[in-house]
Order: sequence, then structure tokens, then C-alpha cells
Amino acid sequence: MGKSEKSVTRREFLKTAGVGLAVGMAGRPDWLAAKEDYDLAVISGSPAAATKKALEAMGGISRFVKKGQRVVLKPNMSFANPPDRASTTHPAVVVTVARACLEAGAERVLVLDYPLRKGELCLERSGMLDAFQSLRGVHVLALEERKFFREIRVPQGKIFDRMEVMTEVLESHVLINIPQAKSHSATGVSLGLKGLMGVIWDRYSFHSKYDIDQAIADLATVIKPRLTILDATRALVSGGPGGPGKVVKPNLIIAGTDPVAVDSYAVSITPWYDQNFKGRQVKHLLAAHQRGLGKIDVEQLKILKEKA
Repeated sequence: MGKSEKSVTRREFLKTAGVGLAVGMAGRPDWLAAKEDYDLAVISGSPAAATKKALEAMGGISRFVKKGQRVVLKPNMSFANPPDRASTTHPAVVVTVARACLEAGAERVLVLDYPLRKGELCLERSGMLDAFQSLRGVHVLALEERKFFREIRVPQGKIFDRMEVMTEVLESHVLINIPQAKSHSATGVSLGLKGLMGVIWDRYSFHSKYDIDQAIADLATVIKPRLTILDATRALVSGGPGGPGKVVKPNLIIAGTDPVAVDSYAVSITPWYDQNFKGRQVKHLLAAHQRGLGKIDVEQLKILKEKA
């Protein structure tokens, strides 16, 4: 049923990598304009300050979260590493979003992931547990048992017709994806779309049995975050997804409602494996774009760029 992920290697990724950065053009933003008109907000600064400004730039959290709604935040908490290793989302980014959701009147905020290492250690060493100690109304959980997942249909799937997804994600009113910018040995990069593999039960089949790029696109047809806030304050540009590897500091938060556009722009912000390339050269992004799931050409995006 489709070729094995093993054929999509780091070497192949590098062979298809192009030269030159794709840079979105944006002048000084008109703060009187409807901020919803922008495809992306790209904000430079510290994790908390840039995240706060990115939310404002996207029209405010109340555009996405209403009073009484149940919200799921999906950061990357997959590895038992501190934030400076850039294999997990910076806790300050996640706390900033969670606090905004509570201020908007969210009934409940869950911070969820299905980590690749022992859940308790991942939550502790990533700094997530400490970061949320003083924030009431938020629960940080690593869901590692099958009972927390439910099977759903994938009507537009090319690889899957069904998959098991976190029940809390399916039953929440709002899903906000908060991935970490990093490299990946199988898919080249792991950003927003790839990071959503953390809400499914059998992600190992993506790697071992199927074409992982089409499988990620299948997942994107049924799991659609209301907002993606990509943490590129640090980026693991080699040795991903768990590291150790080379870490650079773009000091950026990239936010948008189009997950393909967010990821495609993120591809352009730094060299990966010491080479520059574009979103179209990442197979799972191209597959998602070809399914009509988002824009991939950075040059055609309307981008608001600001400093926090």
C-alpha cells in the first residue's frame, strides 16, 4: 500500500534541496487593517514576547477561542530534553498561549502529546511541568495508553481509511498546534504537519509500513488545527528529531491558520543540513498542498513581519 518510508532518507532530502532562501515580502503593517487578511505573522523576539505579539497579529486569541470552549494545545513534548536542545517546544511559548486561552474564557485547556520517550520524563525535562505549576485551569498530560484514542474515518485518505486519534482532540472545540522547528531523518523537517503525528496512536506504521509523506497528508485531511504557532525561537537543523544536533536561533514565532503555509515559510528561515531549500521540496508539504490543504509558495503569501 505505498512505498516504505525507508526510501525517504536524509540523503535523498539533501539531493532534492535547492539553493537560495524563499523570503516572503511584507512592509510595515497597517494596524488598522483587518489582521485576518494576513496569511502569516512572523514575529521576532523572545519566546513569550514574540508569541504574545503573534497572537495579537493574528487578530487576538478571541478570534479562535470563545468563552466556555474546551481547548487542546498540542506542543512537541516528545523527548526528555531541555529547551535549549530544540527538540521540544519552548515552555514559555505554550504557557503564553494557554494563558491567553484562559483570559478568553476557555472552560478548560489541555496540553497534550503522545511522547516518543517515557512521558513523565519528557514533561519534566522539557520544562513543561515547572512552567505550568502556577497556572490554574491547565492540565499537561502525556497520553501513552490506547484507551485515550478513538478510531475515526479518513474519507479523503490515500493510505488510510481509518486511524486512531486522541479522543480529547476529537472532542475539543479548538485545537491549537504549537510545534517545534527541527530536522527529521525521514521527512527532512518536522514542523506543524509532521508534529501532528503526536495525536495518533499508531504512528510507527507511518515510519515502517507506508509512504510517510502521503500518510502525513492523510492525517492533515482529518486533523485541522484552528491555529498553528510554530516555535522557531531555536531550530534543530541537524540530528533531528531528538538530537543532539546543530541548534541555531532564528528567534522567530510563525503563526497562521494555514498549516501548509506556516510550514513552508519555516523551511525558508534557515539552512537545514547546511543547505537552503523551499517548501515544495518537502514531500509531505507538497502532498498536503496538492490535496488542497494549504498554500505552499511563500512568494504568494501575505506576511506580517514585526519585532516583539
